[in-house]
Amino acid sequence: MPSANIEHLGSQLASLRDRLESGMDRREFLRTIVSGGFAVGMAQWLGVDDFLAADDGDVPIVTALVREVPDDPWSLQERTRYVPAEWYAAVKKALELNERLASLAFTGYLGSAVVPGDYSSGTATVSVGLSSDSHSLRELFSELADGISIDTETIIDIEAIKDDPEFSEPRFAEAPSDGTVPSGVACETPSSIATLGPALYHPDGQRRLFVTAEHAFRENHDSADDALLLPREEADPIELGRVVHYHPIEDVAAVEPSGWVEPASRIDAPSQPRIRGQFTRFGLADLAARDEELEKVGALSGHTTGKIQGVDAVTCFTDEFCRRGQIRWGGEMDLTDGDSGSVSYHTDPEGDDGEVLVAGFNNARTWWPGQSYVWGVGAYRLTENHGYHF
Repeated sequence: MPSANIEHLGSQLASLRDRLESGMDRREFLRTIVSGGFAVGMAQWLGVDDFLAADDGDVPIVTALVREVPDDPWSLQERTRYVPAEWYAAVKKALELNERLASLAFTGYLGSAVVPGDYSSGTATVSVGLSSDSHSLRELFSELADGISIDTETIIDIEAIKDDPEFSEPRFAEAPSDGTVPSGVACETPSSIATLGPALYHPDGQRRLFVTAEHAFRENHDSADDALLLPREEADPIELGRVVHYHPIEDVAAVEPSGWVEPASRIDAPSQPRIRGQFTRFGLADLAARDEELEKVGALSGHTTGKIQGVDAVTCFTDEFCRRGQIRWGGEMDLTDGDSGSVSYHTDPEGDDGEVLVAGFNNARTWWPGQSYVWGVGAYRLTENHGYHF
């Protein structure tokens, strides 16, 4: 972002604080925030007091939705953090550019992602995957960039280089003595094995649902294909329920419990972490800026960790449609067939020991040369589009 714009942003912040402290009407404050350009959307998240509490050059962002009462999934509250205004402005502009690239749907576009810089840099980059190295495309990017760096990479022959996965023994659930089953263990559909996700909540009737990957079910869904089972190593499988909602774009299947076993907000890792909430889009950008890692527990590959490589990503590699709101993290070895349906997560920075926040829902990994990451939909995207939360 040009230094002149940064200085202008700082002067806007200082001017707003001066006007607020001298009695500026709070409705006028919200209108000014929206029209100021540097903080579109902040008005719906933040109050005036939060804005005034920030140091000069800092702005508050919402980083997570967190349960006020740990055992009450309906007691969600927004959590805020103060970040450098320069960094916020760069990430916001990169998010807007990324959305514009996806909306143009130009020939050769395979996907893109926002890569936040660290706080001291005050920068963000948009990484773009292309199927051809076209000079005209690079000219288009330079016209759209408006101060944001764009990294492009040509990707060829995606379908031709896919490898067959190695076979591993799945992680089976232990006998659910408390009537619940955690995330990270194997679940079974009529056509494949996947990983069971943690309890997925929907405000419509305050429902608690099982969840796994939609692609684990046959493409032509019908009543005979939508049962979800819990396989066990030395016992008959348990039917968990039947799919009530398929979401092919997000690659999510939500299952209504039909028996005595219920989904749990826990993960089958050695410490049995408990889920306290989920990260927002800017919460993930904040983690990336601080070089934090995500974790996951898959039914086949078990527990792995990895760095965030991109947020609010768009993925157009595998289907006729593009998937938005994706996270890129870790490496291609962090996921294998059968791990789809696991969640990526991070320790709750303000929670008790053993509490975590969900980042996203893992669906696939790269299998083309030059790139190595796991990709899946961000939890915030499921909330925005369908009302679900973890």
